[in-house]
Amino acid sequence: MIIEIGHYALVLALATALIVSVMPMIGARRGDMAMMTLATTGSLALFALVLMSFGALTWAYVVSDFSVVNVWENSHSLMPLIYKFSGVWGNHEGSMMLWLLILCLFSAMVALFGRNLPETLKANVLAVQALIASAFLFFILLTSNPFLRLDPAPAEGQDLNPVLQDLGLAIHPPLLYLGYVGFSVCFSFAVAALIEGRIDAAWARWVRPWTLAAWTFLTAGIAMGSYWAYYELGWGGWWFWDPVENASFMPWLAGTALLHSALVMEKREALKIWTVLLAIITFSLSLLGTFLVRSGVLTSVHSFATDPTRGIFILCILAIFIGGAFTLFAWRAPSLKSGGLFAPISREGALVLNNLILTVATGTVLTGTLYPLVLETLTGEKISVGAPFFNMTFGLLMLPLLVAVPFGPLLAWKRGDLLGALQRLYLVAGLSLVAGLVFFYIYNGGPILSIFGLALGFWGMFGAVADLWYRGNFGKVKLGVAFRRLSGLPRSTFGTALAHFGLGVTVLGIFAATTFGTETVTEMKPGASVDAGGYTLTFDGMREAAGPNYTESRGHFTVKRGSVSVAETWSSKRLYTARRMPTTEAGILSFGASQLYVSLGDPMADGGIVVRIWWKPFILCIWGGALVMMFAGFVSLSDRRLRVGAPSRKAKAAKVVKPGLEAAE
Repeated sequence: MIIEIGHYALVLALATALIVSVMPMIGARRGDMAMMTLATTGSLALFALVLMSFGALTWAYVVSDFSVVNVWENSHSLMPLIYKFSGVWGNHEGSMMLWLLILCLFSAMVALFGRNLPETLKANVLAVQALIASAFLFFILLTSNPFLRLDPAPAEGQDLNPVLQDLGLAIHPPLLYLGYVGFSVCFSFAVAALIEGRIDAAWARWVRPWTLAAWTFLTAGIAMGSYWAYYELGWGGWWFWDPVENASFMPWLAGTALLHSALVMEKREALKIWTVLLAIITFSLSLLGTFLVRSGVLTSVHSFATDPTRGIFILCILAIFIGGAFTLFAWRAPSLKSGGLFAPISREGALVLNNLILTVATGTVLTGTLYPLVLETLTGEKISVGAPFFNMTFGLLMLPLLVAVPFGPLLAWKRGDLLGALQRLYLVAGLSLVAGLVFFYIYNGGPILSIFGLALGFWGMFGAVADLWYRGNFGKVKLGVAFRRLSGLPRSTFGTALAHFGLGVTVLGIFAATTFGTETVTEMKPGASVDAGGYTLTFDGMREAAGPNYTESRGHFTVKRGSVSVAETWSSKRLYTARRMPTTEAGILSFGASQLYVSLGDPMADGGIVVRIWWKPFILCIWGGALVMMFAGFVSLSDRRLRVGAPSRKAKAAKVVKPGLEAAE
């Protein structure tokens, strides 16, 4: 009965979404307040219905109701409870339900927290959100219904894909979708503004918090997915330029550009047309990522195996929303005012450079991802565009951006002083180069140019510290005064500095792990030893073990530094009994920010086993930097200036005095 209620709630949600997508927009055009108010109540009702439906599907997984096809295909009664929850979105139908739930959650948040938005803008934004929800509700009900029944019900399920039975996959998709789908709000604001034909600094101030929230969650989602692939798949790498990885990376790049562009628009009322275009492009890339993952056109460990009819349906959704938005933009953009002017050497100019590089980089990744698909469609010829292409093109594009990052915050608005910024950063440049040289000397290896790569990481980190140093006026005023100046800065300033610092940490980790990392592939028998990263790894032998729904062969390794034993680890190969599918569980030991990574290969006829051992110096900096960037996003979001319509404390505390009563009091 609960399953039928969930299905019925989904149908009601479709009816609600259709009403909310039409009536408030008509009300905004007519100036009918009652019809516009329907957007708020309707969006809240839509979220409640989708939440009810998602809850019914989750309940089916928790109680192992194998009469539901989706549960039977993706669950098992012996599966740990955490994976029963994550199994809800570990498949195509359930992940689309999560996608829809988060879309409706953002709509409800706009409805609740957008009280100070102009009524017409709010009505149009929520109407566009509901229109997107309608399209995906149609898609789910017609092609991806998660509530289909089996009669008779099987006694046992087929189990969840073993590589998805991991804590990282319980966290990664919700974070990724909060970012992916969060950009729908920016898209809806852009479309609503184009419908009204009015865009100003206030619009940018309303859009920026939603952009920042989506960017923050997408940063966390990509980092979590990267770390999951690193430790779960046994490949020993953190990024492979997999097409589905690119599908989430492209919206992040475009969203980063949008975040900076919206800042220029808010401060200077410049880049209006460009900001609106970026808002459309960013969510369009999110929709494209959804298509790539679910259309069946890609073969990837990340993609869902789906039939082509689903891909055609999503392709139609893409054509309607992306094509419609760009058509509206082409119609309305010429009538929009261009906004304020500024000198090339200014903070606005630095942010424009940031935008240009990020958009070209996005186009490069998009080309490398789609070119093989287009070529195969047109000619039938299959080619592969891999890491060498992306590393060369994307890496070269990023170099000038990384150099320019510390300059932006030190330049003034409208007209900046490049020489003054250089004078402030010459010490940072010297320290960065020295740090890179010291790093290279300690590890004594790799190409000489890697020094500059390492220095770039330190340049970003030291540059962020220098920004706060000069804002606090340290070295020119007393220490107490400097700290008071620093504590009085807006939180968004600290958020910016932290984000740039985190970027520097990630860059440092990338260059260190790539330059100084080692890989050893060898056959080992019990008692055999091998050196890696200054440690001696001894293979002690294999043992058999069993989990709730799998069996495994585990290899035990002892790690020594000189003659002293410092750690031990297990690396295993599992076989999940229901699916008869093997997985590799790597043994990973952390030493500071560096890691020793051990992965088992195939057993040999002579009793040995193939072992792959990686030494990854400072690899944790890659994800540590992403965590710092994520934290920076939340710090900026806590700034009162980014809370739409939040009254100032002074205004709230002020007493209202009526004329004529002042003397009496």
